[in-house]
Amino acid sequence: MLKNNAAAAYANNKIMTASKGELTLLLYEGAIKFCNFAISAIEQNDVQKAHTNIVKVEKIIEEFQSTLDHKYPIAKDFDNVYNYLHQRLVQANIKKDEEILKEVLGHLRTMRDTWKEVMQLNAPQQDKQE
Repeated sequence: MLKNNAAAAYANNKIMTASKGELTLLLYEGAIKFCNFAISAIEQNDVQKAHTNIVKVEKIIEEFQSTLDHKYPIAKDFDNVYNYLHQRLVQANIKKDEEILKEVLGHLRTMRDTWKEVMQLNAPQQDKQE
């Protein structure tokens, strides 16, 4: 029990002290984790667990969409990608389709990896500003 409390406190601290960029990365990691859980649940024929985890991924996608800054033209492109992923997640949830989830998972991994690259490229600039 104490070990779980310590892990929860560590995770909470990590979130509370994270930069906006790090929070975005954590959200991508969470979406990937929940997508993997959903795939595993479908393989195990656990419909409720699959549903619960697909909905978690949907909520993260919705969070990404709600934080887009539409004063930048690229936001429309991201919005289109997020809409597509959300639609695919809904289809995967209705059909409990592992292949659709694997497609979404591939997109999420690509986006996460790209985000990591952006963070690394901007790290020297962040250091100069501090």
